Amino acid sequence: MAQNSDFHDDSALLDIHDKPSPLAWAGLSLQHMFSMFGSTVIVPLLVGLSPSIALFSSGIGTLLHIMITQRKIPAYMGSSFAFITPMLALMKTTGYPGIAQGVIGVGLVYLLVAGIIWAVGADWVDKLLPPIVVGPIVMVIGLSLAGSAATDAMMKNNHYDLTYFLIALATLGLAIFFNMAFKGLIGLIPILLGIVGGLSYFDCLWNR
Repeated sequence: MAQNSDFHDDSALLDIHDKPSPLAWAGLSLQHMFSMFGSTVIVPLLVGLSPSIALFSSGIGTLLHIMITQRKIPAYMGSSFAFITPMLALMKTTGYPGIAQGVIGVGLVYLLVAGIIWAVGADWVDKLLPPIVVGPIVMVIGLSLAGSAATDAMMKNNHYDLTYFLIALATLGLAIFFNMAFKGLIGLIPILLGIVGGLSYFDCLWNR
């Protein structure tokens, strides 16, 4: 059986050990920055916590991750939408102390699972949580936030505004279009192109 280091996917634009060109690197980095900045900030706003603390903790966690993995696994340690519902429940019952205890508890569970994976491998995780189980969980998380996303897309000063809705719809439509219609670099940065297109559309509406 071939080792993981020998794996090669001819259909992939970038393979595991490939480095993108400077242009692709810049585009992918900008897209990742805009995507993760929004998600990192929106989670603490939804649960009533400080976005500044979230950004600071995210930066520290990302730097530690990069150093511990010796830059072999480039990843960003941002806020998780999976914990919004339990954090809101704890906020109503026990407040910030309950949230802090919950975060510590989740962190300890993460360490325990990581230790088990390090000791015996990750095959048992795939059996315990196959894609058919993980997929619906991700769908539920996304659908539970759909209401907040729709409200934020249409609200202006606590009132519904059709212009804001059209801008959000144009941004979403462009991102889907670039992702579905193009291959190569353009197909890899649909979110960035959607943001640029949405801002351009907003500028046209604002200055008309």
